[in-house]
Amino acid sequence: MTSPGTLTYIGPEIELKTRVRKIQYNESFYQNTPVKTLSDCSPERSMSNAINWLDVDGIHETHVIENIGKLYGLHPLLLEDIVNTEHKPKLEMFDKGHLFLTLKMLHVESSAPLEISSEHISFVMGEKFLISFQEERTGDVFTPVINRLQASVGKTRRNGADYLLFALIDIIVDNYFVVLEKFGESLESIEDQVIGGSTDLSLTDLYALKRELSWARRAVWPLRDMINQLIREDNQLVAKEVIPYYRDLYDHVMQVIDTIESYRELLASLADVHLSSLSNRMNSVMKTLTIFSAIFMPLTFIVGVYGMNFDYMPEIQWRNGYFYAWGLMALVTLGMIIYFRRRKWM
Repeated sequence: MTSPGTLTYIGPEIELKTRVRKIQYNESFYQNTPVKTLSDCSPERSMSNAINWLDVDGIHETHVIENIGKLYGLHPLLLEDIVNTEHKPKLEMFDKGHLFLTLKMLHVESSAPLEISSEHISFVMGEKFLISFQEERTGDVFTPVINRLQASVGKTRRNGADYLLFALIDIIVDNYFVVLEKFGESLESIEDQVIGGSTDLSLTDLYALKRELSWARRAVWPLRDMINQLIREDNQLVAKEVIPYYRDLYDHVMQVIDTIESYRELLASLADVHLSSLSNRMNSVMKTLTIFSAIFMPLTFIVGVYGMNFDYMPEIQWRNGYFYAWGLMALVTLGMIIYFRRRKWM
């Protein structure tokens, strides 16, 4: 056990080095430069009339995170949450006007069967700066925002760090809809199999999808309260003219949550229907076997009676006794079939 504030990376092993780039921009200026030395990340080397975005790709090298924290005066507990990929999403305000937010980016790893993974992403926002921390991946999830900044398209260049934070979170929330679309496709496929009475569908597939859906719910649900907290709290970091954008983001998050809940209910209903279908199929088989057993019981009795080895049995001496026995069994069988049909058991 380590003391609180000790930076210990918790997550999958990463072989690549942490990459840091510094993006500075205002309405008429844009600069995107890779950081070669951590001293280049210092706020003293940033433009005072521009928004400074420090994008850190890779949180496994704790000494890099620690040095960045020292340059910006970040709390050790904040840094500890950044390098812990198992930490739950949360929003917290620290001294010196630092807003800390951590959440999960969802990725679809496999579609058959559906499997998702999460990427731990954190943000630290100040008055004129924003620092983003993301796990090492093959692609940068913030590329669309960087492209907009470079092209000077939209409102990002004209607003502050609070709008930049909104734009980055909006990218993550939009990706939730992509993941939910995959869930919807899987549910449609399962629904077709359940309605069609397919025997290939197993409960393992249903519960595997339910597990993935529950994981997505745990990743998204806290974001509702986090965005709501940003909207309601009277803080100096989020401008009033930017709050409507966060309200729209809140609506998107609620839409994601509602979709997840509807999928959970649909999945539970499909599981119940599938179990009922299996039970009905089993009942049908048992019913058929029971009817056959009921028909053969009197036939077995007749054969058993005339299979006894007594010397003095009157019917044994009948010339046509064999045919009489067959006729009796045929009549009994026909009578039972008629009876079962009248009772609608067949």
